Amino acid sequence: MSANPRPPVRALAGHSLRPMTLASLDGVVALEAEVYPFPWTRGNFVDSIAAGYIAWTLNGSGGELLAYCVAMRGAGEMHLLNITVAAAARRRGHARRLLDALVAECRDQDAERLWLEVRLANVDAQQTYARLGFIKVGVRKGYYPAPAGTREDAVVMSKIIEPAAGEADALE
Repeated sequence: MSANPRPPVRALAGHSLRPMTLASLDGVVALEAEVYPFPWTRGNFVDSIAAGYIAWTLNGSGGELLAYCVAMRGAGEMHLLNITVAAAARRRGHARRLLDALVAECRDQDAERLWLEVRLANVDAQQTYARLGFIKVGVRKGYYPAPAGTREDAVVMSKIIEPAAGEADALE
């Protein structure tokens, strides 16, 4: 099983964006369990890597795991499946760094739109996505597991991927 080849390790404002690998899953799974009451399993991450999904970690200058994301390509679009920032690392632009890298990947893959779901109750995340250019396009009823066997709705948001500055001029 090979790791996702994109992106190569690269620096992002003193941090490094790395392909998620099987070796990095202990930290990823631990962070997932810290942050979510209904976390993805190790198997979900292993399956994502094996399927060739975009799976990245964002690490600090000391190598510490700050955040990660998993996204799926398909039919001229990209679907963000999971993005997580460690609680102690929030409000420092890490989600934006990951999303900016994902938008760049969308451009590289000729994906015209980036989709995501977010819990209806997670208003902070919805506001962050809106600031980054995502718009609400619908609601998925009962999408997320919730306490006591109930389900929570998801807000579906998307962002149209515009050509990078200079690309639009080259297309004319």
